[in-house]
Amino acid sequence: MRGYWDSEDMTKSEITPDRWYHTGDIGVMHENGTVSIVGRKKDMIVRGGENIYPTEVEHYLFRHPKIQDVQIVGVPDERYGEVVCAWIRLSEAAKNVTEKDIQDFCKGRIAHFKIPKYILFKKENEFPLTVSGKVKKYEIREQSKIELGLQQVHFYFYFFDYYGCYQYYQHCFTHLIVNLKQFSV
Repeated sequence: MRGYWDSEDMTKSEITPDRWYHTGDIGVMHENGTVSIVGRKKDMIVRGGENIYPTEVEHYLFRHPKIQDVQIVGVPDERYGEVVCAWIRLSEAAKNVTEKDIQDFCKGRIAHFKIPKYILFKKENEFPLTVSGKVKKYEIREQSKIELGLQQVHFYFYFFDYYGCYQYYQHCFTHLIVNLKQFSV
């Protein structure tokens, strides 16, 4: 690939000088040497320092017998930065499925930080699609923020509250600042 049409800035940001293209895909190499794509960098959810790949949570939720379709996105959270939000379309036969039912289905089977905090039940025509039929995750994310009232949520990290013993960490933090100033960092 030579570059993006009429966009030198995008070409510079996505293609390295030695002509490697940054796809944005995230992969893992297995012990046997095979590689699997586990998600897209732009879709990855970072919850309190933990990386969550939406496809991993989606694949697990598809095991639920009453789930027809599911899309996972990250939405803002004041404590963790982002949390998991699931858009779920239930099968036609499904009745009386609640958020708690879905969360209970996940408990003990996937890591606690991957369990959706928010679950929005949707009808088939409510999933925003591109002309080619792909789901528009960015639109799901924006709609979720509006529906959940999270447009104005900002992430604040309360270091001392989060890590417990105030005096000990205050001492460590002060020591760190003094050392950084000493080295003009």
